[in-house]
Amino acid sequence: MKILYHHRIASKDGQYVHVEEIINALESLGHQIIVVGPNVSEEAEFGSDGGWVSKLRSVLPKACSEVLEFGYAFYVFFKLLLAAIKHRPDAIYERYNLFLPAGIWVKKLLRLKLILEVNSPLYDERKQYGGITLKPLAKWSEVYTWRNADHVCPVTHVLARYILQVGVPADQITVIPNGIDPQKFYPTTQHDRNRKFENQLTIGFVGFCREWHQLDKLLSLIAEPENNHLMLLVVGDGPAAATLHQQAQQLGIEDRFHVTGLIERNDMPGWLDQIDIALQPAATPWSSPLKLIEYLAKGKAIVAPNTENIRELLCDNKNALLYDMSSPDDILVCVKRILADETLRKQLQLEATKTIQDKKLTWLNNAKRIEHIFSDITSKVSIPFKETE
Repeated sequence: MKILYHHRIASKDGQYVHVEEIINALESLGHQIIVVGPNVSEEAEFGSDGGWVSKLRSVLPKACSEVLEFGYAFYVFFKLLLAAIKHRPDAIYERYNLFLPAGIWVKKLLRLKLILEVNSPLYDERKQYGGITLKPLAKWSEVYTWRNADHVCPVTHVLARYILQVGVPADQITVIPNGIDPQKFYPTTQHDRNRKFENQLTIGFVGFCREWHQLDKLLSLIAEPENNHLMLLVVGDGPAAATLHQQAQQLGIEDRFHVTGLIERNDMPGWLDQIDIALQPAATPWSSPLKLIEYLAKGKAIVAPNTENIRELLCDNKNALLYDMSSPDDILVCVKRILADETLRKQLQLEATKTIQDKKLTWLNNAKRIEHIFSDITSKVSIPFKETE
């Protein structure tokens, strides 16, 4: 198939990883992908926040920013239309964004089929976490886009319920979680350890560390005399890093605490190789955390929040230990259980890698499911687009 792939991601981060990996997987199946998206993301380095676009939005009043956001839909409508006329695709694949019904407009005009990938109920997310001013317009754009897609692919069953609630039929929804590339993410062996982490048991955190992630408690744990074989590795950075460095110095364990800073995406598998016990901090209740699936693929003993979306992938005491987010010390209790029981740690690590196989959590399998959906929906009274003579 020839597929027009549309997204509006300007930042080069975990979201972009999803875009890139799905494109690569679809192309590996023999499909031709025409990408329509912001040029800034193509040109940026990994970790970029979207450049001038995000800076402009941060200084504008929220209402003005949202008007411009919706206005972009008209610009991208013509951009998509021109791409469709030039390339004559068989169908459209779109990563959903708020205030962005342009893909639906092009689909309707050219009578193409469209699969919509949904990673978040963005109206609810932005209303809850960042605030939103043009609420009726924002809500309309979300419901309109979800209802008019030919098929919707949320990343969790929790998220699928949001889509069902606005009237999208269940048979038009397929849950497809994030995945991994098994050529890049595979179980760790001792041969993969760097010298600094050899013969150490390393607790690892991937991401942007903040005060509420409770890493300070882990440093105190590491400083206990009987734990001189433990290390804490932060793969990333964040506002809490400087305070954690100070604490490590005060405790006399600077050599057993390491923060990588921002790393290149290609370096992630190597850093995960240094970790034995992997921490998954609290995530939005509808998300499918990419780092969690990478932990599983690398065979880590995982400690994660006991929330419904996380339980779609993890089972307490089987392939992870799940902590109660309402209990401030429960994450520490879980880590201590793993430290005290080597048999438990090895069981969690083994079950983690089995989860990838059992649930087929790879980008290639995701692409095959998307391929199947396209095959299904394009065979249903589909009228192919042809240029007007």
